[in-house]
Amino acid sequence: MLTARRRTAAAGAVILAGALLLAACGGADDGDGGAGSSTLRLWHYEAPNSAMGIAWAEAIKEFEATHPGVRVTYEEKAFEQIQKTAPMVLNSSDAPDLMEYNKGNATAGLLSRQGLLTDLTPEATERGWDDKLGPGVRTTSLYDANGVMGSGKWYGVPNYAEYTMVFYNKDLFAEHDIPEPRTFDELTAAMDTFAEHDITPLANAGAEYLAQQYLYQLALSKADRSWVDAYELYRGETDFHDPAWTYAAQTFADWVDKGYLAGTSSGTKAEEAGVSFLQGKTPILFSGSWWYGRFQDEATFDWGTFLWPGSDLTLGSGGNLWVVPQSAENKELAYDFIDITLSKKIQNLLGNKGGVPVAADASAVTDPKSKKLIADFNTLTARDGLAFYPDWPVPGFYDVLVSETQKLLTGSTEPDAYLDALQEAYDKGAPKR
Repeated sequence: MLTARRRTAAAGAVILAGALLLAACGGADDGDGGAGSSTLRLWHYEAPNSAMGIAWAEAIKEFEATHPGVRVTYEEKAFEQIQKTAPMVLNSSDAPDLMEYNKGNATAGLLSRQGLLTDLTPEATERGWDDKLGPGVRTTSLYDANGVMGSGKWYGVPNYAEYTMVFYNKDLFAEHDIPEPRTFDELTAAMDTFAEHDITPLANAGAEYLAQQYLYQLALSKADRSWVDAYELYRGETDFHDPAWTYAAQTFADWVDKGYLAGTSSGTKAEEAGVSFLQGKTPILFSGSWWYGRFQDEATFDWGTFLWPGSDLTLGSGGNLWVVPQSAENKELAYDFIDITLSKKIQNLLGNKGGVPVAADASAVTDPKSKKLIADFNTLTARDGLAFYPDWPVPGFYDVLVSETQKLLTGSTEPDAYLDALQEAYDKGAPKR
């Protein structure tokens, strides 16, 4: 979400609020975080009232309490900002010590291949990160020599997981006598009812990741694991005119025609879509768990969630990664901070604030909505249902998906031409086999 983010979300394009805390990195030594170090420079882009933002703020307090004389400073960043500038920044003297970054071949994989990230394999083994993270979550931590995820060395560590779901406004559904959809046909019927009442059913953001994720989910509803592995991991051929992609592009275009998706949302950003849902203007938002804590905190109406009906697969993975730039000055401090974010204290807090923890005590998560969030995630992982994100396979594909999906929203392209454009960009960027 865009990992995401990503993750991504996100979340996605949410800007980390708060003061810009810049301190001089005085007395830095040879880069191992030894006695001369006094500052850990940290970048992350989570909203302060999101589950991750709350948990990491507590992790900063814990870190400073256990590292006397060391101060954590962070720079205010946005998902899009880091997504676009990370290669340039990490190849300069301005790199932070620790950074949240999106996972996948096109992002963390690309940076690992370019030699910009530290190999964390020894730390993952010595500190037990490899034992704490299950296989499905661990996939996006590992990258081979070509930057392809799933095997090779550790270049990032997630401390949460994420997945997409349907958020819905229970009050608006009740007002229009619409039950919670249990099947895809019931979801379609609900959208028909809202459209008949001149209410655009789906919150959308064509300028960022939301629109392409709607389309990818439609494709996943007609796909299986081998289809995902071919697309994401290059374990087979990917044909954008196959039944799954064709169905997705045509259905998405039909949804625009039916008024389920507003053509005017082609220029909308993810934050605007989330606010539209929060303000009760749109009854449905299909997006990721990165919104969960914020909705718990800000929503003034009754809301709920359910997994996309009629599909075993949905977008999701381990969360965005903690990565340590190769040029980081205080790597040992960065490793210590990662350790703290994986501790029971921080993991339990994350779970109760609406996140999906990867190393929490199940009995310590007591909030009812949080328990539902984690239960649905367990349902997905039990059926091997995490299918990653559509922009991951090749560098630059996120921008292609944004621009081409915008054209579907505005009606300036047809589904066949849309799929042709995706095929061309994918084939150009995928490894030659």
